[in-house]
Amino acid sequence: MTDESLMISISKGDKRAFDEIYNRYSGPLLGYFISKLWRDREKSEDFVHDIFAKIIRKPESFDPTRKFKTWLYSVANNMCKNEYKKQEVRKNTTSGLDSHFSLTDTNTNVMSEVQDSQFREEFDVSLDALDSKHKEVFSLRHISGLSIKEIAEVMEISDGTVKSRLFYATKYLASSLKDFNPVLNR
Repeated sequence: MTDESLMISISKGDKRAFDEIYNRYSGPLLGYFISKLWRDREKSEDFVHDIFAKIIRKPESFDPTRKFKTWLYSVANNMCKNEYKKQEVRKNTTSGLDSHFSLTDTNTNVMSEVQDSQFREEFDVSLDALDSKHKEVFSLRHISGLSIKEIAEVMEISDGTVKSRLFYATKYLASSLKDFNPVLNR
């Protein structure tokens, strides 16, 4: 069954249809939220729960003339925007500690993870250095796996604008991460 027909079944109370939609999208949405919400897995899991709770409570909010995947990522995108606004308000009232980083003592073998963690850290820094429009397009395309057309629908921009932003973001990231490219470091 298509996602759209499953949503119609969900609106009629079909639990199996909901289970199928959940199985198709819970993993990709978790990855999307993790990438957008400061790598906070717990918050991301809460957001996945919240989005599926919305689907259960108000399945009629989905317009069956739209593509479900695009609609779902639009809802997820709006949830993240709302969270960013909340964080901005909280940032002005915190004690100065960054709430996105926990202070934990781990006994892992650090040396075995250094190279991967250095790349990941540099990648995250570089991705965060992009303005929000370019970062969003890159994340939707390469982390969430949406097509150019789907990204255009989610962000309500043209396909050409998506391609342009994607090109700029990719070019910037490649340039800022060139030290990790063994071909360029010979």
